[in-house]
Amino acid sequence: MSSFDSLMQGFAVALQPMTLMYGFVGCLVGTLIGVLPGIGPALTISLLLPLTFKVPATAMFVLFAGIYYGAMYGGSTTSILLNTPGESATIVTSLEGNKMARKGRAGPALATAAIGSFVAGTIGTIALTFFAPLVVDVALAFGPAEYFSLMVLALIMVSAVLGNSALRGLISLFAGLLFGLVGIDLQTGQARFTFGQAELLDGIEVTIAAVGLFAIGEALYLGWQGKENKNSEVLKVSGSLWLSKEDWKRSWKPWLRGAFFGFPVGAMPAGGAELPTLLSYYTEKKLSKNPEEFGHGAIEGVAGPEAANNASAAGVLMPLLTLGIPTSATAAIILSAFESYGIQVGPQLFTQQSGLVWTLIASLYIGNIILLILNLPLVGLWVKLLKIPPPWLYAGIIIISAAGVYGSSNSAFDVGLLFFFGLLGFVMRRFDFPAAPMIIGLILGPMAEQSMRQAMTISQGQWSTFFTRPISGSIMLIAVALLVIPPMIKLAKIKRVGS
Repeated sequence: MSSFDSLMQGFAVALQPMTLMYGFVGCLVGTLIGVLPGIGPALTISLLLPLTFKVPATAMFVLFAGIYYGAMYGGSTTSILLNTPGESATIVTSLEGNKMARKGRAGPALATAAIGSFVAGTIGTIALTFFAPLVVDVALAFGPAEYFSLMVLALIMVSAVLGNSALRGLISLFAGLLFGLVGIDLQTGQARFTFGQAELLDGIEVTIAAVGLFAIGEALYLGWQGKENKNSEVLKVSGSLWLSKEDWKRSWKPWLRGAFFGFPVGAMPAGGAELPTLLSYYTEKKLSKNPEEFGHGAIEGVAGPEAANNASAAGVLMPLLTLGIPTSATAAIILSAFESYGIQVGPQLFTQQSGLVWTLIASLYIGNIILLILNLPLVGLWVKLLKIPPPWLYAGIIIISAAGVYGSSNSAFDVGLLFFFGLLGFVMRRFDFPAAPMIIGLILGPMAEQSMRQAMTISQGQWSTFFTRPISGSIMLIAVALLVIPPMIKLAKIKRVGS
């Protein structure tokens, strides 16, 4: 069956009233949490993970996809009107967007952000539709050795990119790998790192760790900071909410270029939205006929980065759905949701769960349309939400997190474990250790261990199998190079400056 035929079948399910409702709710909630500073899609999806025990898989992933895409849309509102990026990917948007708002052009800034998000999100989803099956075809030729090498590469790249320090990223990663060892060794039947606690024999539930690190930890950190943005002014949206002919002329090319930057970078194992938004911004600055406007409210500086941000969201789903490799915190939590349903993510997903995958992809097209319709008419509501006292949000997050975990397991031990990870998340945020590599290590660690043991069994205990097999060896060499070359370059620069 062709990708187009599979997509049409996905639309048939996605357009059913119940599935459509979940998609609409996801888009609405996603936009809401994108607007609220300090609350992102990773936190929100982690809060909703306990619902995986009650809600059907297809509906749940359509909801998660709506939240993910919606947060990308909503983040621009905070950046433009409050000059407070909701997440790192929208920092670039605030550079020009807030300047436009201060000049009384908040409407066109929000409009170009929303339309650019729609255009780039749709282009990214089209690319996902037709490129994902090609990646699957290649991945099906992978054996255990290749999978292990690929996971080593992904772990190194993700840990190095997420956070301001590669060392802190690696420490967080190894902590996650250690947590992944907790439980019973499936080959020997021996308990590992359980400390006599029967509740840990099945391992650490990724859901609990994710909610603790991202929800509890973030709420504690934001509360500890005591930031209420007392000095931040929420700018009014005055004038037209639509684009003039000149605004259209200056926006459409940045939208397309942003999509070109966003999807490929987002699809890389070290992807994310920060790099393509920066690339888009500097490209538009170089190509602009009015470079003097940059820094003072250039519409191209909003259109391009916002397009890149949303295209990268579709790109992030590529390695997740085809290879089972998360490249962002949100993707890692979505992967844990797949595990909650007992669904194996990877190349086999497109054959074993074809209906689910194509319904999910179809819902992305529908979600883009819903988000375009939602964003501009409801901008007044989003502005009012920005005035909610932050302490109310933090307290609500903690209560909902604890209630959700206890409700899914009826275990006081799990609640205690939740707050352990919450305090750990607070300490990590306090000292600038990224939480995402820990979650990724916790998820991918057991999978990498299984692949390694299978490869060792097939090769009769020969470690060289990871380097002698052509594809596996090539991936391993790239991983080693990424681990060794950056410190060498940094050391060479230091020596050059010293001399």
